[in-house]
Amino acid sequence: MTTRRVLVNGAGGFIGSHLVKRLKREGAWVRGVDLKRPEFSPTEADEFIVGDLREPEVVRAAVDGVEHVYQLAADMGGAGYIFTGEHDAGVMHNSAMINLNTLEFGRLAGVRRFFYSSSACIYPEHNQLDPDDPDCEESSAYPAAPDSEYGWEKLFSERLYGAYMRNHGVEVRVARYHNIFGPEGTWRGGKEKAPAALCRKVAEAADGDAIEIWGDGEQTRSFLYIDECVEATRRLMESDFTGPVNVGSDEMVTINDLARLAAEIAGKQITLEHIEGPLGVRGRNSHNALIEQELGWRPAAPLRAGLQTTYEWIAEQVAAATTST
Repeated sequence: MTTRRVLVNGAGGFIGSHLVKRLKREGAWVRGVDLKRPEFSPTEADEFIVGDLREPEVVRAAVDGVEHVYQLAADMGGAGYIFTGEHDAGVMHNSAMINLNTLEFGRLAGVRRFFYSSSACIYPEHNQLDPDDPDCEESSAYPAAPDSEYGWEKLFSERLYGAYMRNHGVEVRVARYHNIFGPEGTWRGGKEKAPAALCRKVAEAADGDAIEIWGDGEQTRSFLYIDECVEATRRLMESDFTGPVNVGSDEMVTINDLARLAAEIAGKQITLEHIEGPLGVRGRNSHNALIEQELGWRPAAPLRAGLQTTYEWIAEQVAAATTST
């Protein structure tokens, strides 16, 4: 049996580093590429290129001799990065260049199949105004009206991968990720997402303290634990289904309730102080009928289980950071 040779773009990031571990457990030979190595544990990739995927020579080296490519690299972050408007040009330029290079040099090198990590941010803002009943069914993406330039670039790149599939015969799989979280993800610095930010705030707070919440906290989201995301990703990549398909949890929660759940896990009495801040859409939830139909996949564990593990890991990081200062 020949060992499959696989490239993971973004292997120094949160989802990418977890995906590398899964691929190695399955017996693949894995090359990782990113601007940096994973921050919280050594990479398990057989080969790791520290390089900029906007640069053609880096991508040429990365795609050489591989059969499958997982394209997870992007200029991205949480609401505090995406929705301020201050990073729009970079987000669009950097991510588009990575995808253009990956597809063109990949198909010239003979890559057989590409996985592209799109985002729930591609869905129209007007379908996500009701926090209790957002519409994120895959077919609702058009007419297009994402709420951020990050979402517009993701939607452009979905179409780019589709065009290469039609015109150049490469195989493509596209997943629209919904708020993936877990240990070894960014937890401070401005690019962290809501679960990590709230876990950090609770971990840093004393019993009885208040933590800040952007907006009124009644905006809704769903959050998928990292192991579930990797499982769905692998199922999609090995299937005959091209997507796009949602990869997310359909357990919707308000940001207030997410904060209260983190406090409950920590065993702390915490009050919420609502302040102005970037919010994104009013409501978002993963619509999972299509992925269950096509791949037989649905999340196996409740939000609380993943948040418990994530909180414990972040609390350790907070304690270590406090000790070191």
